[in-house]
Amino acid sequence: MTTVPDEHRRHSPQSVACAVITVSDTRTASTDVGGRTAVELLEAAGHRVLAREILPDEPEPLAALLQTLCRRGDIEAVLLTGGTGLGSRDRTFEALARLLDKSLPGYGELFRMLSFQEIGSAAMLSRAAGGVLARTVVLSMPGSPAAVRLALEKLILPELGHLVREAQR
Repeated sequence: MTTVPDEHRRHSPQSVACAVITVSDTRTASTDVGGRTAVELLEAAGHRVLAREILPDEPEPLAALLQTLCRRGDIEAVLLTGGTGLGSRDRTFEALARLLDKSLPGYGELFRMLSFQEIGSAAMLSRAAGGVLARTVVLSMPGSPAAVRLALEKLILPELGHLVREAQR
């Protein structure tokens, strides 16, 4: 028996044009293992990474970059690593919350549930979030390579085409 999500996935793009943004005050191109992991996993799954940025955890530059990327027309999904914790400099969540046209609470909820299975109650400290901005899927995740791998392998890659299909309808 075919389910509605199965049907939607069948009619969804198999290759998605993505941007990967690392939000960190300390990472550089050579030390950004989480961002590099995201790019590698996306490309291995057949997706295209059209933009790659590293910027400090400052809400205004992040908001400006997100708006620019989401309005370019050739980017269908923006994935952010870092800035999702509770530290005073972790402000990715606040930047996203002000911008998103639609939120996707299930993404953060599922990420924390899966993270709980791996790291226990510390999972509650993650403020991974997602939604849609200008018909572009936007998903944030912690910057650690393990968290990036968890988010991509268990949540993002299985549904990325489906998410894009729904966001662009």
